[in-house]
This record gives sequence, structure tokens and C-alpha cells, in this order.
Amino acid sequence: QVQLVESGGGLAQPGGSLVLSCETSGFTFSNYAVNWYRQAPGKERELVASLSHGYAIRNYADSAKGRFTISRDNVKNIFYLQMGNLKPEDTAVYYCNAVCARCGPQNLRYDYWGQGTQVTVSS
Repeated sequence: QVQLVESGGGLAQPGGSLVLSCETSGFTFSNYAVNWYRQAPGKERELVASLSHGYAIRNYADSAKGRFTISRDNVKNIFYLQMGNLKPEDTAVYYCNAVCARCGPQNLRYDYWGQGTQVTVSS
């Protein structure tokens, strides 16, 4: 059974930090690229950060560059989003996502999501 379980959300003050974690199970994690998305009230879900399966390629939304860091541990099957210098506009539900574009004997796409964790930045 595939599971992505997020933790680490909560309330932070402007300028503060949070670390989100996404523990995974039920699939070959090392074959998957991982992503963090967020969705603020009334807005579309947006991609915040992504990391390739081989650790080599990281990408960030402009709003996250210089403040957020995505990382992964292919031994523990977990990935993280370190968030610093938080701003009120970072308030959103954050979702972890794991994607394999071509997996299995049929080279199918697999796309798994966590349940979401609330991050609120407020003084």
C-alpha cells in the first residue's frame, strides 16, 4: 500500500522557519522524483520545489528561491522541505508528491500524493 505521510506543518512567525517531512512507503522511492506543492485559499495549487530521483536536479518556484530547500534520503525513503524566512504569503496547505514518469515493466506514469499539511505564517 502506497503511503505518503506529511508532518511538520504548523504556525510560524514571519521570518521564522519550519521543516516539512514526507515519509513514504509502498513503492521504490529511489526511482521517483519528488515535489512539494502548496495551495492557498482561493488559489490554484502551485509547485514550490522539486528534486530528481538521483538528487541531481533541483528546481524552485521564484517565491521559494533562496528561502526553501528540498532534500531527500533514499535510504530512509523520506524527503523534506526546509522553509526559512517565512512570509505571510507562504500560508497554504503543503502537499508532498512523488512521481515516476516511466516505471514498471510497462513504463507507466505513477503519481502519489500526501494528505497535505497546513502551514500558517502569522504574527
